[in-house]
Amino acid sequence: MNTKDLIDKCKSGDRKAQQILYQRLNTPMMGVCIRYMKSIEDAEDVLLEAFYKVFKNLKGFKYENEHAFYGWVKRIMINEALMKLRKDKDIQLLAINEDLDKEIDVSPLGSLEASDLLKVIRSIPVGYRTVFNLYEVEGFNHQEIGDKLGISVGTSKSQLFKAKKLLREMLDNKDQGYGS
Repeated sequence: MNTKDLIDKCKSGDRKAQQILYQRLNTPMMGVCIRYMKSIEDAEDVLLEAFYKVFKNLKGFKYENEHAFYGWVKRIMINEALMKLRKDKDIQLLAINEDLDKEIDVSPLGSLEASDLLKVIRSIPVGYRTVFNLYEVEGFNHQEIGDKLGISVGTSKSQLFKAKKLLREMLDNKDQGYGS
């Protein structure tokens, strides 16, 4: 069954179609949630809450193509993760007075296995991790990140700078075991 037909059935309340859609999207969306949350349990909570919102708001979604639908669902996952971080007061962002224009080289990240990379990223403080994910993975600019998190552009830049610096230090110090 194609995605548009599946969505149409979900909109009409077809539970089997909802289950199929959930099964199709569960794994990639769990990956999104895991990038933001410290524990698997928190990521699962976010995933379930976000899927509840997907199904609740599906009637208002106008299907254009599969890519747009995937992006819509992914935005809901990200927003739900950010809401949980705010609610749990996990986002602790600290401004710094360092040279933010200095680029930090994190090129060894490309040579890591995906699971090791995820461990490294998940081990950094939540504020750094959140901005790093929003900027480097999701492609948001600093203004958009500031708006989403309720912080200034400068704070977003400083968090990204600190995240990259910490990742670089962790990669240079192999004894830390990539945060495990």
